[in-house]
Amino acid sequence: MMLDTHSNRWSPHATVATIIERNGRFLLVEEYINDDQLVLNQPAGHVERNETLFEAATRETLEETGWHVTLEALLGLYVYRVPERDLTFQRVTFIANADQHVEGMALDTGIVRALWLTRDEVAANTHRLRSHLVLDCIDDYIAGKRFPLNFIHDQID
Repeated sequence: MMLDTHSNRWSPHATVATIIERNGRFLLVEEYINDDQLVLNQPAGHVERNETLFEAATRETLEETGWHVTLEALLGLYVYRVPERDLTFQRVTFIANADQHVEGMALDTGIVRALWLTRDEVAANTHRLRSHLVLDCIDDYIAGKRFPLNFIHDQID
């Protein structure tokens, strides 16, 4: 549970993720969580202080995959609750194009590798997904869900 230190109010975790598709394959990361569990996830992570959602999404994608991306659309806002840990994540998921790969770039701690998988390959690995949101977001993308980026008003003053 995250508490606001000024008012002791509960606050959800603000996270971002990106869906990147090329030739029917989706860019995913294989990463360790809890120091020993190897899972599959979209490039994703927490929004840092004084960072826009857009900046967070492009930064996390680069740090976790070595790919520079251009955000193209908003896929949606997904709320994920982990009752046993009293955690709630608000995940803003973007659709992006892969522009340029940085060969040999060191990836974030815990990231084993970036890989491209088809939707069927992801579905065959549901037991390895970080959460159900991984496949849910891919299915929403395939179904054509899209919102313009200007749906989000996020800027640093």
